[in-house]
Amino acid sequence: MTLTVVGIGGSVRPDSQSERAMRAALAGARDAGAKVRAITGSDLALPFYDPQVPERTENAIELVEALRTADGVVISSPGYHGTISGLIKNALDYVEDLRGDERVYLDGRAVGCIGVAYGWQATVTTLQALRSVVHSLRGWPTPLGAAVNSAETQLGPEGESEDEKVTRTLRTIGQQVVDFANSRR
Repeated sequence: MTLTVVGIGGSVRPDSQSERAMRAALAGARDAGAKVRAITGSDLALPFYDPQVPERTENAIELVEALRTADGVVISSPGYHGTISGLIKNALDYVEDLRGDERVYLDGRAVGCIGVAYGWQATVTTLQALRSVVHSLRGWPTPLGAAVNSAETQLGPEGESEDEKVTRTLRTIGQQVVDFANSRR
């Protein structure tokens, strides 16, 4: 049975550096044998999460269903003012809809975390914030996370970089998500 890894990332700007980083990690997951799905940009432009409002948009339903059936997750956020973007945080708030599931929130799933920002301070604090949110959602952040400083490293359309270490790190995150999911089977 093929594992599924869902990637959540990017910004409202199509093909952003954080989306490209997520695609590189998903390529690592695909190379490790997983089926991958990316949820990016406009698919993440959701109404503010409100647990008191039971109605969900089509995009919100698709996001929650994708996460419900995912064996692993990759999250890549741009760093805005030292933390994850509102777009990504709001999308992660929708994980609350999994609270009544047998497998609550992201319980038992590896989650690769990637922070991308223009400068080291925001890059690192964004990665730390993502790891904290994943812990709160009962997920298992992969041992390796990525802090990509877009002031120093530009990623190509598939997440490739002239800096081989960055490319290798992103792909390894996807592989670790798959390795963990396989060990949980």
